[in-house]
Amino acid sequence: MSGEEHIISILVSNRPGVLSRVAGVFGRQGYNIESLCVAETLDPEVSRITLVSHANSAFTEKIKKQLEKLVDVIEVTQLTEAQSIQREMILIGLTLSPDVRHEIMRAIDLFGCKLVFIQSNHCILEAAGDKDTINTILNYLKPFGIAEIARTGAIALGQKSAFH
Repeated sequence: MSGEEHIISILVSNRPGVLSRVAGVFGRQGYNIESLCVAETLDPEVSRITLVSHANSAFTEKIKKQLEKLVDVIEVTQLTEAQSIQREMILIGLTLSPDVRHEIMRAIDLFGCKLVFIQSNHCILEAAGDKDTINTILNYLKPFGIAEIARTGAIALGQKSAFH
């Protein structure tokens, strides 16, 4: 990861191959996509792609111009931390043993995690928050036996005055 973090929101036509073409723009320009989340909007014909990449300051305008050349791209917006709400979700699979059960229950209370599955020797927690919160939860739980994780990466919406 070099450069600063850039969160880009891209509204696209919900058609086969669009995601591949968007990702191709990043690859051709030599940028790595750190995280990527794609889903339909309220309009099933339109999807929102939220992606995170690290790059120098010239990145946004360069990428925006390239993306806007794609036929199925409707809108490209850079979302700054100050002007958007950003969240991630994570599922954390933990190995349960009697000596760590108490600490895992403490983490649930401390961080507002949700216990979504439990067996005698394994549980899965769900957590949502900003990137720093998710990293804090992971760092807290690492000593207690994280078996696996599934993390969404950033999703974000700009704060628009129309919502006020």
